[in-house]
Amino acid sequence: MLADITPVILTYNEAANIGRSLERLAWARDVVVVDSGSTDETLAIVARFSNVRTVHRPFDTHAQQWRFAVGETGVATDWVLRLDADYMMEPALRDEIAALAPAADLAAYEIAFSYCIDGRPLRASLYPPLPVLFRRGRARFEQDGHTEKLRIDGPVGRLNNRLLHDDRKSLERWLQSQVRYQASEAEKLTMRSWSELGWADRLRCTRVLGPPAVALHCLLLKGLVFDGKAGLLYTAQRVAADLILSMHLLRLDLERAGIGKSSG
Repeated sequence: MLADITPVILTYNEAANIGRSLERLAWARDVVVVDSGSTDETLAIVARFSNVRTVHRPFDTHAQQWRFAVGETGVATDWVLRLDADYMMEPALRDEIAALAPAADLAAYEIAFSYCIDGRPLRASLYPPLPVLFRRGRARFEQDGHTEKLRIDGPVGRLNNRLLHDDRKSLERWLQSQVRYQASEAEKLTMRSWSELGWADRLRCTRVLGPPAVALHCLLLKGLVFDGKAGLLYTAQRVAADLILSMHLLRLDLERAGIGKSSG
């Protein structure tokens, strides 16, 4: 099975992560990295790996970048392993994938994640399982807020082992990213009707209940209070993300109210 898989990774200034990710992909004959203009050491690190080739494309949206990465970079295998630069494949997951014998109609495998803080896996997180391993031609990318969703055409299996999500970029970089990400999320939420929203997004749309609900969910329901400072940091990050989202939602409310008054 491993010989029929091409790992594909998108990068932009991922020097803190990409080397650790590529070290775990030595089994792959061909790894494709699509870079969108990195200015740090990302490309120099990638160049150290003989089984990796780099393709350059300016970034527009995540969905467009992934469509290009999978469909226009010469991927020749039937299966694609879609990775972020901070996804780390452990040997147990590699061995599980190597032993797969998928039925002809199976379109993808869903993989759950162990979220890490500075390399330490947490007991739980809010990061959902994703269809990371999929057949080419049986999946399509759609933009969804600040990121993309992968829609699968056909049955999806579930793997037992997990990917590590281990982002070592700085807190400052994380905060800068969240300002952009949550602006897109706010736009997305305000464009949807109440009936289209899940319970979590309905809480967020109250503008005030999202952050405390996230804190309680992480610390108590997910048990992260028992993960010490690592669990507290993860919880603080998720609360901060929801606070930024609330600020963007309130800003949109005020802007649209102002437009309405001036138009009247």
